[in-house]
Amino acid sequence: MKIKRILLILLTVMLVLPSVPKETVHAEDDTVVLRVCNWEEYIDLGDWDEEETIDLESGDIIGENDMITDFEAWYEETYGKKVRVEYSTFGTNEDLYNMLTLGDVYDLVCPSEYMIMKLMAEDRVAQLSEGFFDTETEENYYIKGVSPFIREMFESHEIKGVTWDKCAAGYMWGVTGFVYNPEEVTEEEASTWHLLENEDHNRQITIKDNVRDSYFAAVGALKSDLLTSEAFLSDPDYAKKLQEEMNDTSQETIDQAQAYLQGIKDNLYSFETDSGKADMITGKVVANYQWSGDAVYTMDQAEEDDYYLNFAVPVESTNIYFDGWVMLKDGLNEDARKQQAAEAFINFVSRPDNVIRNMYYIGYTSAISGGDDERILEYADWCYGAEEDEEDVVDYDLSYFFTEEEGSEDYILTVPEEQLKRQLTAQYPSEEIIDRASIMVYFDEAKSEVINRMWIRVRCYNISRVPLAAWIILGAVVAASIALYVRMKIRMAHLGK
Repeated sequence: MKIKRILLILLTVMLVLPSVPKETVHAEDDTVVLRVCNWEEYIDLGDWDEEETIDLESGDIIGENDMITDFEAWYEETYGKKVRVEYSTFGTNEDLYNMLTLGDVYDLVCPSEYMIMKLMAEDRVAQLSEGFFDTETEENYYIKGVSPFIREMFESHEIKGVTWDKCAAGYMWGVTGFVYNPEEVTEEEASTWHLLENEDHNRQITIKDNVRDSYFAAVGALKSDLLTSEAFLSDPDYAKKLQEEMNDTSQETIDQAQAYLQGIKDNLYSFETDSGKADMITGKVVANYQWSGDAVYTMDQAEEDDYYLNFAVPVESTNIYFDGWVMLKDGLNEDARKQQAAEAFINFVSRPDNVIRNMYYIGYTSAISGGDDERILEYADWCYGAEEDEEDVVDYDLSYFFTEEEGSEDYILTVPEEQLKRQLTAQYPSEEIIDRASIMVYFDEAKSEVINRMWIRVRCYNISRVPLAAWIILGAVVAASIALYVRMKIRMAHLGK
C-alpha cells in the first residue's frame, strides 16, 4: 500500500512538472539571456593600446574590454541582475531579414531605416516602454542624449500611424557620397552621381552591391537636371519633393534605373559591400561610393601611409541613413525582463563615454549628441579642431546637431580648411549638405518585388543585351552540336544492325 502511494505521488509530480514555467524550474539560474544582432564590426571590441587613449578635458577614455563584457558587468552592478548577451552579426539589411525569415530569433537588432520601416509595417517590432523615455531616470542615457536633429526626424516619420521614435532608438547615422583620390579625380567630378558613368575613370570606380543604395544613386543621376534646377531648389516644398523624387518607384523610373545601372557596369571596377575600403587604400580604384562612416575609416587608414583621400557629396542629393535599435516581438515574447535588458543595452551604448568608444572604433557618427554632457562635442574638437598656431582655418557650425538653440555659438569648431573635404564633413556633414539629404523610405511588398527583379537583371547577365553576332555564333554551335548528335545516333543504329 505504501509503495502504491509513493508511485501515485511520483506520477502526480511528473504530470505537474511540464506545466511549471521554465523560469521557475531553473530559478537557481536567474541570468537573463539577451540575443543581440548587429552589423559586422559595428561595436567597440576593446583591447586598445595605451597610445589610443582619448584624452579629453573631461577625462581619459579608452576601450580596455569589449563593449559587451562591460555592459554585462554594468547591468549587474546597476540592476542587481545578471545578463548574458548572445551577440551575432549580419552583413546587409537583406541578410538580416533573410535570417529572421529562416527562423533565427533575436531580442534586439540594429537594421537601417528602411528595414526598420519594413519590420514595423509587418508588426514585428515591440514598442519601447514608457519608462525608457523618462528623463528623470539617471540610466536613461538615450533619451537624455539623443541629438535633437535625430529626435525630430524620428518623431516626424511614421509607419501605420506609429512614429519611429516609439519603436526605434538611433545608433549611428550619416550620408552617402564618394571617397576619391584628389590626384586622379577632381572635386567637381566627385560631386555628382554622374561620376559613375565618367569614362575618364573607366574601371576605376566601385558602387554598392545592394539594390537600395544603387537604385538611389541611379535615380540621382537620372534626375540630375531636375534636382539641380533653380525652380526645384527654390520650391517651398523642396524637402518633401526631394524625398518623393529620390524614392520614385514608377515603372518608368525603375526601367530607366535598370538601363542606367546596366549601362554603367562596364565602366565600374566592381559592385562591392566592404571591399571598396581596401581597394581605395591600395589604389586599385580612384573613387568609391561609400557610406560616410566607412569613408572616415578609409581616409584614416590611408592617411597612416601618407596617402590622402577626400570625400564629396553629390550636388543632386544624398541619402541620409541611420541604423537603429529595435526590439522584436518574437524574441521578447512579452518577457519584461528581456525588454528591460534590451532597453538597458540601448542606454548603455548611448552613454557618452561609450558613444565615443564606438565612434572611435568604427568611424561612424553616433545619433547621440550628449545632452548636458559635453564630452561628445569635446571629442569632435579632439578629432578635428585646429592647432592654436595653425593657418588656413575655418569655422564649422555643428549647432544643428547638438542643440535646439538658434544662433548658439557654443557648437562652432575652428578646424583646418582641408577638413571641409575630408573626415569632418563625412563624420558631421554641414547643414548645407543635410538640406539636400533624403531618406530611403520603405517600399511595400509589391514595389520591393519589382525593384528586386530589376536588381537581379542588373547583377546577372542580361540576355536582352547579347549582341546579334553572339546569337549567330551560338546558333551555329548549337546547330553543329545537334548535327553531330544525329550523326552519332545514326551510326550507332547502323552498327547495331
